[in-house]
Amino acid sequence: MSIQIYNQTRSYSKDEEKVFSSDVANALSTLLSSSYIDARIHDASFEVGVDIRLVGTATIRKLNAEHRGLDKVTDVLSFPVLDMVDGMLSSDLMPYDFSVSDGKKTLILGDVVICPERARKQAEEYGHSLEREMVFLAVHSFLHLLGFDHEHGRDEGKMFSIQEEILVKIGLPRDNGSEISTSEDLHPVGEILPHCGYCALIGRPNVGKSTLLNAISGMKLAIVSHKPQTTRTNISAIYNREDAQVIFVDTPGIHRPESKLSEFMVDSSFRAAKGADVVVLLVDGRFNKPANVEKKAVETAKKLKKPLILVVNKADAVSKESLLPLIANYSQMADFEEIIPISALKEDGIEELMNVIISKLPSQPRYFPMEEVTDQSEREISAELIREQILHFTNEEIPHGTAVEIDSFEEELKEDAVDSYDRSLIKIHASIICEKDSHKSILLGKNGQMIKRIGTAARQNIEKMTDCKVFLDLYVKVRKDWKNKQVFLNEFGYTKKDD
Repeated sequence: MSIQIYNQTRSYSKDEEKVFSSDVANALSTLLSSSYIDARIHDASFEVGVDIRLVGTATIRKLNAEHRGLDKVTDVLSFPVLDMVDGMLSSDLMPYDFSVSDGKKTLILGDVVICPERARKQAEEYGHSLEREMVFLAVHSFLHLLGFDHEHGRDEGKMFSIQEEILVKIGLPRDNGSEISTSEDLHPVGEILPHCGYCALIGRPNVGKSTLLNAISGMKLAIVSHKPQTTRTNISAIYNREDAQVIFVDTPGIHRPESKLSEFMVDSSFRAAKGADVVVLLVDGRFNKPANVEKKAVETAKKLKKPLILVVNKADAVSKESLLPLIANYSQMADFEEIIPISALKEDGIEELMNVIISKLPSQPRYFPMEEVTDQSEREISAELIREQILHFTNEEIPHGTAVEIDSFEEELKEDAVDSYDRSLIKIHASIICEKDSHKSILLGKNGQMIKRIGTAARQNIEKMTDCKVFLDLYVKVRKDWKNKQVFLNEFGYTKKDD
C-alpha cells in the first residue's frame, strides 16, 4: 500500500495528519480486500497507490472552477486514473497503468483532494469527530476512484452502505444521534428517501426549454430570447419538494453545427441525455412532423435506454384536435413513457409533467441541500443575464457572435454582516466579446447609449437575483472569428468534456 499525503494547509496539524495517515491506510486496505472489488487490482506482485492532497478553501474552490465549472468550496474532489465501474475494471490492466521505481511496481488509482477546513465545519455540524469526518471523506473518494458514482443515477444507497461498513470495520462507527455526512447532503439512515435524479431537457432551438426551466424553478436561471440557440451550456435548476428533488439540465437546442461553438452546443445536449435518469423531449405543438433533430434525439435516448417523456409545448397555440397527428407521428418513433401537452409560457400542465418525471426517478438521498435552486454560481448566471440583454437590445444586428466573460466579481459585506450573504454591494467587471469591429460599434452605440442600456437592464436583473446592490462595468473586445478558434472557446468555457 502506497499512500502519499501532501499537507498544504496549516489548518490541519502534524499530529492530526499522522492519525489520518494510519486510518486511511487501514481503510483502503480493508476496502480493497472486500469481495465487491475487482481482485486484479490488489495482486501481490504490485502495490496500490493513492496521492492525497490536503488543501485550503481557496485551492479547492479553484480546482472546482477548473475541473467542474463550479465557483464553490466543497469538501473533497476525486480524480480517477483507471476505467472502473462499481469496483470492477472495465478492461484488462496494461503496462502503462503501472509506475515503476527501484524495481517496485505501483498501480496508481488516482488523486484525492480534501479540504480540512470544510471537514472540520461539517464534523461540528454532524456531531462527530474530525477524525471520522476526514476518514469518511477519504473512503468516499476512494470509492469514486474505484468507479462508484452517486452523481449520475447509479445506486447511491449502495455506495453509502459500503462507506459505513468500512468505517465500522476500522473502528470509526457513527456516533449515536449523529448524521451521516457526504460530499453533498445525505439523509439519516432509516429516513424515507425522496425520488431524486437528473432530468435532461432536449429539443430543437427556440422550442421553449429555457422558458419551461424558469417556470419550474421559479427563478430566472436560463436566458430567454425569441432568437434560437440562446442557451449555450447545460444549465441545472434544482426543483425541491418534500418527496422529491429533480435536477433539471437545460441544454442548447439540437441543430446542424456550423462552427466549433455550434459543435460544442450540440455535443452538450447529447451528453446531458447520457448522464440523466430521465429525458424529456420538448417539441413545438405547431409542427406535427418530427424533423431530423428530433429523430436523432429519440434514437440517442433509445440507445441509452433512458425513460423518455414527450412534452408538446405551445399547446395553447393550437387546437386539441390538431395535436392528434403530432402525437401519432411521434408515437411511431419510440415507446414514450408519457405524452404531455403543456404551455411553458402560461405554466399550464407543468404540475402534471412534474408528477410524471418524479415517478420515473430512483428513491435515494438528495444530491443538493433543499435550499439550493441551481448548481450555477452567481458569477455564471450574471454572465448569462448580460448576454440576454445583448440579444434583446441588438436584435438581428449581433446574432450570436458574442460571449460574456466575468473578469472580476467582488463582494463587499455590511459592517454588521453575520455571514457571506450579508452583502452591501457586488462589483462586477465583465467583457463582451464580439467577432467584428462593426459589431463593437453597434454594441457601444452612439455616444455609448447601447452599452449603457444593456448594462442597466442586466444590472437590474442581477440585483433581483442577488438581492443586493450591484455595480456593473462592461467592456467590449473584438476577437475575430472566436467561435471557430479553440483557444477562445476554451477561455470562455465552451470546452467539450471527455467521456
